[in-house]
Amino acid sequence: MTPADVDASIRTLVEPFNKKGIAIEDATTFAGDFEFDSLTVMDFVAAIEDEFDIIISMNQQAEIENWGQLVAAVHKLQDS
Repeated sequence: MTPADVDASIRTLVEPFNKKGIAIEDATTFAGDFEFDSLTVMDFVAAIEDEFDIIISMNQQAEIENWGQLVAAVHKLQDS
């Protein structure tokens, strides 16, 4: 799966969580732009893990601050 495919799949997964209809760019942040609280982050991460059959560790989650970093991390984990 290419990074563009990963991006498209995650965009579908984020729709129910994107209540404000924020336009998504690589620099879009989860805490600042989406205003995700910790529970929302956990639900969103669980949806990604289920969709891609991967595990995103707590350390990795702490390092992912924006959309571009998330797509890159999921792409890398999927290729491992």
